[in-house]
Amino acid sequence: MSRQIKIFDTTLRDGEQAPGCSMNLKDKLEVAESLSLLGVDIIEAGFAIASPGDFKSVQAIARTIKGSAVASLARALEKDIDAAWDAVRDAENPRIHTFLATSPLHMEYKLKKTPDQVYEQAIKMVAYARNLCGDVEFSLEDASRSEPDFMYKVIEGVINAGASTVNIPDTVGYAVPEEFAQLIKNIRNNVPNIDKAVLAVHCHNDLGLAVANSLAAAMAGAGQIECTINGLGERAGNAALEEVVMNLYTRKDYFNMTTNIDTTRLYPTSRKVSKATGVRCQPNKAVVGENAFAHESGIHQHGVLANRATYEIMTPESIGLPHNKMVLGKHSGRHAFEERLSYLGYTNVSEEDLERIFVDFKNLADKKKTVSDRDIEALVRGFGSGIPESFRLDRFVINSGNSITSTSVVRLINKDGELIEKVSIGDGPVDASLNAIDKIVGGSEIKLEDFSLQIVDAIDTGTDAQGESHVRISRDGRSWNGSGVSTDIVESVIKAYLFAINSMVFELEQEKARKNGD
Repeated sequence: MSRQIKIFDTTLRDGEQAPGCSMNLKDKLEVAESLSLLGVDIIEAGFAIASPGDFKSVQAIARTIKGSAVASLARALEKDIDAAWDAVRDAENPRIHTFLATSPLHMEYKLKKTPDQVYEQAIKMVAYARNLCGDVEFSLEDASRSEPDFMYKVIEGVINAGASTVNIPDTVGYAVPEEFAQLIKNIRNNVPNIDKAVLAVHCHNDLGLAVANSLAAAMAGAGQIECTINGLGERAGNAALEEVVMNLYTRKDYFNMTTNIDTTRLYPTSRKVSKATGVRCQPNKAVVGENAFAHESGIHQHGVLANRATYEIMTPESIGLPHNKMVLGKHSGRHAFEERLSYLGYTNVSEEDLERIFVDFKNLADKKKTVSDRDIEALVRGFGSGIPESFRLDRFVINSGNSITSTSVVRLINKDGELIEKVSIGDGPVDASLNAIDKIVGGSEIKLEDFSLQIVDAIDTGTDAQGESHVRISRDGRSWNGSGVSTDIVESVIKAYLFAINSMVFELEQEKARKNGD
């Protein structure tokens, strides 16, 4: 009989901690709903005490999600645990996830505590959390570099104190599979009460072994794997949920383990997270990358045409990869367009946003012979963020060349409906346009931290392909993301820049309103 593995997703907590991956509340709610539909057992919604925004998002997710447990991370401190409980207490299945470092390195240099002090704090705080919540998880931070005997003692103690799940993190991605599997076996053989708790693992990908270590741990007896969509996370990221799940699914003959994950929702969920964070998967990413089911070699193409199993060990349909070849163009109606949106996983688009997206679709269809799935996904990314447009592009005019200084005239519409136009110069049309926008919005303190441009479906559609831009801006040490799409590259950058600025303005205005309310 197959053994059931619990999937704990921390995309909204550890994943969001990756540089440039911050999400607004609406994005987080949409991702959480996608994770719940995916079949994730536990959703770690955030770190409640980190900020008022984090608390609000964890609380909103806890009150919305049904089926999946909702957890909040908390340091092993009463104030953290209180905040975590206040945020998740309304969840259908709440969990408090508290942690404390147990490696000699962390105890000495980070915590500045003795092993005895760490042990006492762990026991005391797990008991405190257990008095608030019936489901408590405890993580031994940097477990893979902890002293075995001390680790066994802490695990036994926190289970006696009420922990129902004990997590063994490879916090810095230091372990290798055989070694990590042996660590799990040793815990099972040396902790007398280990059968009273679920043994979990949380592996980072610093050496590219997060998925391998997680699977090795499962084979050694771990019952819960902690992971993120697209492998997002601190530094090199975490174990990728889609890779863990499809390993268990594709090689069930070897692993003999199952999960509650609906694999056909993996691709739409991956795209949803990419949209929310503005971070796209690398093309050759396993399972959900754009090249995962692409075959260019003639030998490979011939083999796949003869029998897909020659070069495909899993089918595109098994992960929910769109395979419907219905072509959308300027003659397509709204019904067909709505069906396509639903098929691509966009089921919660508001009527207002749907109308605007459909108008953009028609405009794009006038410029392109056919509109691809990726074109549609790119159109949707700018909508449904829940962020009002303090500034919207009306028009722009560029004068540029290799022998003249680039100038750009940009006209924006502000939230009061006023037209504001400015002209500026710059090192090229993009720089000139962004400088003009800065003049309009008073953005002297705004810094462009990152900018990337990707051509959508360039291979299939040639010169009429869309440009999809992603930017990250910063001000006073804080950052905001933006994305924009257009068949005009400069326009796509302008749209992305305005999206980020609107996000910044909205967030700062909300904070100001909260302070005035206090």
